[in-house]
Amino acid sequence: MIYMVETSALFTAFFVGLLGSGHCFGMCGGIAAGLGSIPGPREQQGYTKPLISSAFLFNFGRLLSYACLGLISAWLFAKLGHALNVPKWSMILRFATALMIFLIGLQFLFNWQTLAGIERLGAKVWKFVLPIAVKASSLPGGSGRLLLGLFWGLLPCGLVYSVLLTASAAGSAIPGASVMLAFGVGTLPSMLGMSLAAPTLAALLNDKWTKKLMGAALILLAVLSVSLMLVKMQGNGMHQHHAATSGANAQTLLTVVTN
Repeated sequence: MIYMVETSALFTAFFVGLLGSGHCFGMCGGIAAGLGSIPGPREQQGYTKPLISSAFLFNFGRLLSYACLGLISAWLFAKLGHALNVPKWSMILRFATALMIFLIGLQFLFNWQTLAGIERLGAKVWKFVLPIAVKASSLPGGSGRLLLGLFWGLLPCGLVYSVLLTASAAGSAIPGASVMLAFGVGTLPSMLGMSLAAPTLAALLNDKWTKKLMGAALILLAVLSVSLMLVKMQGNGMHQHHAATSGANAQTLLTVVTN
């Protein structure tokens, strides 16, 4: 079976991750700069194994966690949309995504806590996950960093929640996982940078004008996403109208010939 993923959904997910670097720093910067690059036992004894492997293992686990969330979310929402029989279910989810991206942009641009309430709800679940994640990080070798990344994908984050809606609109599990993976890839430059060059990147991402620029870019992305959906809806409407007109003309012609 061939699974199709809309290019616009992948585009949106990737750039939300890339442009949301400032939010990533606030939510995950500490773990990326600390636990994400904790040296293993051999490293502590003076061996030359590069610390970069810890950062990559942590982020690989994080991306895998995002993909699993996208897979589960897309499957569940596809079932829910089918059960509720809501017209244009996928479009509703995509519009909700654009709204959340717009709100995150406002948060960057004006320092408004637009998604604080949603993230507080997720924090109630996270407080049960955090002790397990901390214990997992202490496991020897690379397994500790990998498991930590898997758990860290559950961190309450408005960016993750917004892209999960896009993944949920994908219609099936594999495209949903692909959308969340695209988001994770978009976050990699900032997250790896925090692990390997934390002070320099922190200064850049904390800069007031950098945040405002990212906020404006996210707002533009939200508007562009809605515009593309409206164009698509208009195109589908014209196609359906053309099909209906062609069908009516064919029926008229058949009636004339028969008579």
